[in-house]
Amino acid sequence: MTSLNSHGIRFAFGTLTVLPVRVTRWDRATARSGMLRAPLAGLVVGALAGALGALSLLAGSGPLLAAVASVAVPAALTRGLHLDGLADTADGLGSGKPAEDALRIMKQSDIGPFGVITLLLVLLAQVAVLFELYGEGWAHGAVGAVVAGTAARLALTQASRQGVPAARPEGLGAVVASTVPAGRALLAAVVTVALCAAAGAPLGPYGALRHALAALVALAAGELLLRHCVRRFGGVTGDVFGGVEETAATAALVALAVGS
Repeated sequence: MTSLNSHGIRFAFGTLTVLPVRVTRWDRATARSGMLRAPLAGLVVGALAGALGALSLLAGSGPLLAAVASVAVPAALTRGLHLDGLADTADGLGSGKPAEDALRIMKQSDIGPFGVITLLLVLLAQVAVLFELYGEGWAHGAVGAVVAGTAARLALTQASRQGVPAARPEGLGAVVASTVPAGRALLAAVVTVALCAAAGAPLGPYGALRHALAALVALAAGELLLRHCVRRFGGVTGDVFGGVEETAATAALVALAVGS
C-alpha cells in the first residue's frame, strides 16, 4: 500500500505538473491513487502561485501585476497543458459536429476561434478576480490562489470517478477514467472543502464559509462541464480534464469575488 501511495503521488505530480517527478508506474491502480491525490498537486501549484503573487505585491508591484504573476505560475507549471485542453474542448463543443468529428477537431494542433475566445475570457476573469483579492491584501490574494488551485484539481478527482467513461480507448483520459470509487471521491471532496474553509478562516468572520463555498462552486462548475462533455463526446479525454480544471479554477475565483 505504501508503495502504491508513493507511485500515486508521483503520478499526480508527474501528470498534472512539470515538477521534476518521474512517473515509474502507469497502470489503472496507480492512476486511481494519483487522481485521489490530485488536490495535493493543486495545493502545491496554488501555494507557489500565491507565494509569487504575494511577494510581488509586497515588493511594491501593485495588485494587477501580482494577479498576473499568480495566473502565470499554474500555466508555467503545466506548460499550458490545462489551458490547451480548455481551448480544445471549447473548439470541440463549439463546432456543433457529431462526437467523432468533434473529437478529431480537438486532436488538431491548432486552436480555433472558440478556443481563442474562451482562453481570453478565462484568463481575463482569473486576473480580474485576483486583482480584486490582492487589492484586499496579500493574504486574500494568496489564499484565493491556493483555494482555486486545490479545488480545480479536486474537480479532476471527481471527473475520474467510476461511471464516467473515456471517449477514446487511448490517451490520459482512458488511463484515469472511471478509476476512482465514488465513495473515495466524495471523501476527497469533503476533506478538501474543509481544508479550503480552514485556509479562509483567518480572513474575516465569514472567511471559512466564503472559501468553502468557492470550492463547492468550483466542483459544481466542473461537474456541469463534465456532464455536458460526456453527453457530447461520449466520455472524457485529456482535453476535457484540462477544460474541467480551468473551469473549476475560474469558478472558484469568481465565487470569491462575488462573496467579497
